[in-house]
Amino acid sequence: MGHVELLNATVDGPPEAPAIVFVHGFGCGQHMWRHVAPAFESDHRVVLLDLPGSGDAHPSTYDSARHARLEGYRDDLVALLHELDLGPVALVGHSVSAMIAVLVQIAHPELVDRLVLVTPSARYLDDPPYVGGFTASDIDDLLELMSRNHLGWQDPLATLVAGDPTSAAHDELEQAFCRTRPEIAAEFAAVTFRGDNRADLPKVSAPTVVLQAADDSVAPPSAATFVRDAIPGAGLEVIDTRGHCPQLTAPAETIAAIRRSLGAPHP
Repeated sequence: MGHVELLNATVDGPPEAPAIVFVHGFGCGQHMWRHVAPAFESDHRVVLLDLPGSGDAHPSTYDSARHARLEGYRDDLVALLHELDLGPVALVGHSVSAMIAVLVQIAHPELVDRLVLVTPSARYLDDPPYVGGFTASDIDDLLELMSRNHLGWQDPLATLVAGDPTSAAHDELEQAFCRTRPEIAAEFAAVTFRGDNRADLPKVSAPTVVLQAADDSVAPPSAATFVRDAIPGAGLEVIDTRGHCPQLTAPAETIAAIRRSLGAPHP
């Protein structure tokens, strides 16, 4: 079985068009891009996939040891891109997948034409003067809740990510979290929230744009600014929306911002 099937990958759009790959964040699946990805199918080959352990990826794709680091997810994405043989792609990564996209570009610059990093954070933990938005006890409490109560963490985390407990985005995120196997969710959360990719950012060599939500409690503006400043020549655009998932809460604005990003000049 190839990675296309293993990661439930699809390709839509004109065969000779440039390729754009959308990668979802923690606890979700490719469905999170459904308001945005179709807007690019007229002039791009649009690739969607489910990361190992997420969505409808084959159960065999997830390995606790290999995916204890983001490099494990990086290698899966690299294998998929090699298999698809689309040439250099525009790689759009949301949340933790923004850092996975960064790692792909650094390891295989020939595969990535440009990066669009949606609500990224190179480190979620505060490390003064760096402000990631979370203290060590915040993360410890979240991971402990996930480990001891498999059915009690989805609502508070969905509230944090969506930014509004009454929103449709909250309900969708909670449902997506509930579909993720609890042990995989806990392990992926630990990799996500305890990671530190700040030293990787200066190694990026592709044109990069950071898309930041105006009111994001998961990845605050300070985190986006840090990513922008650390990547040579990177740009930053703020989308006027609340929460960590602008592709759900402000899809039209997100589409417009990604389109502008695709035309960004080379640094």
